[in-house]
Amino acid sequence: MTDFTQPPKSGTIILAGATGELGFLIAGFVIRRGGILKALVRKGSSSSRIPELRRLGAEIIEVDFNSVAELTQACSGGTCVVSALSGLRDVIVETQTRLLNAAVEAGVPRFIPSDYCIDFTKLPEGSNRNLDLRREFSTRLDNAPIAPTSILNGMFTDLLTGQAPVVLFKIKRVLYWGDANQPMDFTTTRDTAAYTAAAALDPTTPRFLRIAGEVATIRDIQSAATKVTGEEFGTLRAGSLEFLALMIKITRALSPKNDEVFPPWQGMQYLHNMLSGKPKLSPLDNNRYPEIRWTLVREVLATKH
Repeated sequence: MTDFTQPPKSGTIILAGATGELGFLIAGFVIRRGGILKALVRKGSSSSRIPELRRLGAEIIEVDFNSVAELTQACSGGTCVVSALSGLRDVIVETQTRLLNAAVEAGVPRFIPSDYCIDFTKLPEGSNRNLDLRREFSTRLDNAPIAPTSILNGMFTDLLTGQAPVVLFKIKRVLYWGDANQPMDFTTTRDTAAYTAAAALDPTTPRFLRIAGEVATIRDIQSAATKVTGEEFGTLRAGSLEFLALMIKITRALSPKNDEVFPPWQGMQYLHNMLSGKPKLSPLDNNRYPEIRWTLVREVLATKH
């Protein structure tokens, strides 16, 4: 549980993507920290989270995300714009660029983009479609007259019990390619949101902040699964990283819908990146906000058992 016994920090946070899972959590943490939260939502949105945001104390501002003029007016008076938007190029590059231009026009001093990932700056172009989009927007952000801060958190630990087919509970195996001793970064969505809220209200943040709720190898995950279930888990090596790269290429070629944000091959790209060790986060900035308690991999796996 995160402790907020410290004096609250003032600030007006303009949040885009507040009706998504991560954005909704960021909103709550900003308000708990004493910040003013203005949530930008699409005109006509029927999200059930809008009344929940209002109950939390957020101001809801309906905007046309294609209109820089409307976005500029909405950003007026903000101390930091935070993006938790999710999508492909039309969102991550184009919509965020309009939001960035609006923030600059409105005189907002700081901008946190929707990165929340492994260190894409260390990866070659073409190794991950979604991270290539973040790199493209990052270039625009660095050229804008605003102070940017990207929050890099590795993989969302929550995915280990769902979308990421790594911990195979039915057959009691942990699936991997390459080296089972490669350290990887994992942070829960909740912890990422808590950290993002703290950073949004902190005017002294650097260009990048790197966090990991836990740095764990495949063997560490195997051990955690064994401990929380009380049943012996093994590992299942499906092949080399080169073989995984070939599988990604074939899966992508056969995929009927490459316009999805997270098709199966995209998740495979992310695993390949992590298991390669190239985007490993270093140094970690976990201690910047000492009141945040980090959730371990075993705690997340315990929720599945």
